[in-house]
Amino acid sequence: MGSTISVRVLFFGAARDVTGTDEVQLKLNPPHDSASAFQQLLNTYPALRRFGNSLLFAVNQEYARPDREISDGDELAVFPPVSGGSEDNSATEAQSHGEKKPESNCPSSAGSADVSSAPTSGRDFFELTTDPIDVGAIARRVVLPECGATVTLDGYAREWTSGRRTLYLVYEAYPPMAISEMERLGRQAHEKFDIAHIGIAHRTGRLEIGETSVVIAVSAPHRRAAFAACDWAIRELKRTVPIWKKEFFEDGEVWVEGEGA
Repeated sequence: MGSTISVRVLFFGAARDVTGTDEVQLKLNPPHDSASAFQQLLNTYPALRRFGNSLLFAVNQEYARPDREISDGDELAVFPPVSGGSEDNSATEAQSHGEKKPESNCPSSAGSADVSSAPTSGRDFFELTTDPIDVGAIARRVVLPECGATVTLDGYAREWTSGRRTLYLVYEAYPPMAISEMERLGRQAHEKFDIAHIGIAHRTGRLEIGETSVVIAVSAPHRRAAFAACDWAIRELKRTVPIWKKEFFEDGEVWVEGEGA
């Protein structure tokens, strides 16, 4: 039969709102796999059923398949689709490959108050910050003499969405998993495109209208690869990186799901 185990469960975004908590210790009965754990969570917090099949599940900061084994003391996370959406739940296919992470020799330019960053090689970098982002400083960090082009995407808070006036935005992240997913995205970008370096900085917390939320900078020997990699990276970031956006309007507020940039 097996015995019960204890796990830490984190809730993010709208999942936290409907459960009324951001963290619990939960006793899980066997079998100890993701499918069983997810079902026990739904039984404990039936309000989560409102999300249907869109709810995402992670174990130890990795998207988890149904047969993923769970051990005593593991960290589980439950959250709705990330801010760019994942209507087909394809984010669950994104897996960490467990490569050793090289050392970093680059200073941070995203902000200084509260920065989470991944150890990277050369000029690649992946960061979360609560400070305003200096777009120019981010772009300059991936410029190299052998590169003929640097493409920079500056995503910022817009005032109008589908005819509704936005007052401000709040971004929330699952920091360790967000950094890990951005690192995976960076590795894939190097595999798919002929680029030299890629850097991503994403801001969390409250953003006023017009403030930068995310910057992606890509350098490459030729501009076509830089453009293609930058476009691919923002779409993948919005598909798999656990960052959520809450929009505050004049007449209410809403977590954004299934919406592009």
